[in-house]
Amino acid sequence: MAGTDQEAVAADDDALYVLTAALLTPAKFPSVLGDDYPEACAALGLPPVADGYGLVLGQDGEGARWTVVVDDVSLVAVAIASWDCGMEHDLSPDERTVVAALPGWPLAVAVAAPNVPAPHDPSPDVAEMPPLTPPDAEVWGPAQRRLGADEIASQWATWREQVDDSAFPTPDSAASDAGEGGETEGTATGGHSGIRRVLAEARAYVDSPPPLGRVRSSFAPGGARTLRADGPGWSLVARTDDIAFVLLDDEPGEVLPVGRGPELPGLLKALDEMAVRPL
Repeated sequence: MAGTDQEAVAADDDALYVLTAALLTPAKFPSVLGDDYPEACAALGLPPVADGYGLVLGQDGEGARWTVVVDDVSLVAVAIASWDCGMEHDLSPDERTVVAALPGWPLAVAVAAPNVPAPHDPSPDVAEMPPLTPPDAEVWGPAQRRLGADEIASQWATWREQVDDSAFPTPDSAASDAGEGGETEGTATGGHSGIRRVLAEARAYVDSPPPLGRVRSSFAPGGARTLRADGPGWSLVARTDDIAFVLLDDEPGEVLPVGRGPELPGLLKALDEMAVRPL
């Protein structure tokens, strides 16, 4: 998401040069901030209001990084949609919509405003809290796991073509495995215990809804939906008409495919029916 270099909103009485923006709503929020919407809001010290927020990332006249939180979600959504289509759009929220001006950026931003000093954190005498920082790309943890799931969701076709469906157990072999070791699901990982745990916890969401935003549903081609579910130590990405991928905190960098099997379609359907969807 690339923004403009227009002066837009105020941060501590200094004009902000907008670089990019993101939504913080129950259906769509920067996953680096948390497994669900309330957790993502808490990471920024914000109450989880129903309508959500827009996050505007930019630099002030001294080059300092600021994240300006606004309650005009529609304005930010229109700007993001325009930029995603390659169109110019001046994002200039009214100062009356500003909820907070937070030092730093919670997301990695690859661009910088022209004609101002290089991006840097505001000085402590200006910022009222430690600056926000993006997650370290060199380590593996919950934020990196969720970013990995984001990548799979956005590049589904690339990841899907790497999976050989012949690696999934047949219904007969899956039934045999279940008889020997309990519940199973068609996977390419030999009845991986981590996958069994994730599927069990995802099933529990259907009966006992988790915090808002733990399960989200978005558009996918062909009338399908892209499902995203997160939980303690895990992320799941799936297409309702296809397979799923699981990422785990305790398996750094591993992407575990889960075949359709006899149970996954019903689970995905149930999750989709309870998921939060973009308006």
